[in-house]
Amino acid sequence: MSTIFPPKDPWSCFVRNIPFPYFESTLWARSYRDTILGFAYIAHDGDNFILVFSHRLRKRNVETPYSVQLSLLEGHIPVLPSEGSNKEQQQRGEQELAAVTVERWYMAPGVRRIEIRQNGVVGTLFLPPGPGPFPAMVDLWGMGGGLIEYRSALFASRGFASLSLAYIGHKDIPGPLNTINVGDAYFQTAFQFLQDHPQVCGDRLGVIGLSFGAYLALRIATQIGVNPRCVIGVNGPIGSINKLSDSDGKTESFEGDQKHWSYDEQGYVSFREVSTPNNIPPENKAKVENLCCPLLYIVGEDDLSCAAIENADEIEKKLKDAGRSHLFTRLSYLGAGHLIEPPYTPNARASMWTTRPKKLITLWGGHLAPHAAAQEDAWKRTLEFMERHLRG
Repeated sequence: MSTIFPPKDPWSCFVRNIPFPYFESTLWARSYRDTILGFAYIAHDGDNFILVFSHRLRKRNVETPYSVQLSLLEGHIPVLPSEGSNKEQQQRGEQELAAVTVERWYMAPGVRRIEIRQNGVVGTLFLPPGPGPFPAMVDLWGMGGGLIEYRSALFASRGFASLSLAYIGHKDIPGPLNTINVGDAYFQTAFQFLQDHPQVCGDRLGVIGLSFGAYLALRIATQIGVNPRCVIGVNGPIGSINKLSDSDGKTESFEGDQKHWSYDEQGYVSFREVSTPNNIPPENKAKVENLCCPLLYIVGEDDLSCAAIENADEIEKKLKDAGRSHLFTRLSYLGAGHLIEPPYTPNARASMWTTRPKKLITLWGGHLAPHAAAQEDAWKRTLEFMERHLRG
């Protein structure tokens, strides 16, 4: 099996079929670019493979597909790097019995991708096919930064306009890349942009956030004067140890205060304690008691990057105390980690966080089979939630 990562980073791996209904094994995947990457798979239900990488797999160009080439070889047994190469082994006579190429697209035919650089807002707008107007989402990711588009592309492929919004770590946002250099006014402007767009239903807007983006989603819905129809949070905190300035949004680097960082025996870092509600100053928490729209909060119970369960408990308690418990829906998944993404995204239990000033690998959590199942179910429930509250 090989996947073509345009333009220069294909990888390949080999798996051996073992006649058991459920098994787990670890293999090697060879990267054409540099070193061998750790790679694991698990087979279940007789015919499904769940993939996980030691490097986080993220689609950068959503206008092109992933191309996956599957080959069935007779007699092939993968070899370790010290024992030769798979190419040499193939030359010794393994026969290819069948082959197929599968493409995974993120944009359905007719979906439009529009770069937004307007009134200081940096993002990408995806519009479904047709004239609209469409209900819309503001799509926020975590502190890894940049502009991540594949979830928005998938939303648009299912009939929802979606604005993937950058807020940290992007070259078109002035200021240091490792600090948040925007404030509440930035998010207000982004919402106003969607409300004014001729192909968007201005009164049918929602917001979704993963990780730190979930905190921003809660803050947007409760503190900056916009009125989304629904909010979706995925494994995110109720607040931040770094206070966001109301005037210009500038704050210190996330990496400046490391007192709540913890490390495992391999030296991998966990940010879980950073987000524990007891470690977040009360003045830095979103005022969720002011929430006026439905909230879907998705929890991975094996999250090693965020104290998702504890944050869900606090959000639920605050809404209950405010007489608004009817607005809260929790989806909790045993064995799922931090990165609950669209389905069939390979989970990385740990991956590179930064290489400067030194290499740092962070823990995300998640066990292969339950995490994959969680992504499928959470995506289905997310789309149902959006359908109910943005179209209903």
